[in-house]
Amino acid sequence: MKSNPQSVKKVRAIKQEVPRAVLFDAYGTLFDVYSVGLLAEQLFPGHGQTLSVLWRDKQIEYTRLVTTSNHGAHYQPFWELTRAALRYAIKRIVGPSQTVDGDGPFASQIDRLMNQYRHLSAFPENRQVLSELKARGIPTGILSNGDAAMLNLAVKSAGLDGLLDNVISVDPIRKYKTDPAAYALGEQATGLAAKQIVFVSSNAWDALAATWYGYQTLWVNRYQLPFEELGTQPTRTSSTLRDVLEFFPIPAP
Repeated sequence: MKSNPQSVKKVRAIKQEVPRAVLFDAYGTLFDVYSVGLLAEQLFPGHGQTLSVLWRDKQIEYTRLVTTSNHGAHYQPFWELTRAALRYAIKRIVGPSQTVDGDGPFASQIDRLMNQYRHLSAFPENRQVLSELKARGIPTGILSNGDAAMLNLAVKSAGLDGLLDNVISVDPIRKYKTDPAAYALGEQATGLAAKQIVFVSSNAWDALAATWYGYQTLWVNRYQLPFEELGTQPTRTSSTLRDVLEFFPIPAP
């Protein structure tokens, strides 16, 4: 006798554990990594958006490169990789023949953009969502590639102090997401199993890897992009951070 696909779907939904905590990716999810584009445009007229995209893409590429090569022997903190990625992006824009090793003639522009990265704009719904989770008694945290100093300053700059129970950096283990050891930090910090935690990310690759690890996941698809084509979908998809509240409904009176 063949099973009814709809009934299977219902059984899976019933078996899904009610989550007890939520962890957020930071860069791209809570903090807008492309908000540097305005300053980049001022410093490199006509190239601001391109520069911000190149910068972000190379930053992520570098995290993967240093994690997977030579057993992590080439690890550098996220701040250093971010600066290196910016230097690369500038060379792509202006041409390597106009640059030299290190920050070179663009040291001032690099310093200004890096300082801007310390104070990235937060997405407007952040505070309301975190406040509502706190009101519902749900433990919250950040699980990020960023090093501790970067994250703490970003949280303070965004006015999110007191709304996050954990700010978790991968820096102590010297491995970036999507290494499983990075996602394991969320379990260690909360004392919960991954299946009891919602992991929220606007980065499709991050949401996918967290799903593979065992988290319940929310992919915040802010830019209406397709999800990764590797056969696994996140638990839920939305266009706003607010939909994380759907995992934690208010009990009926």
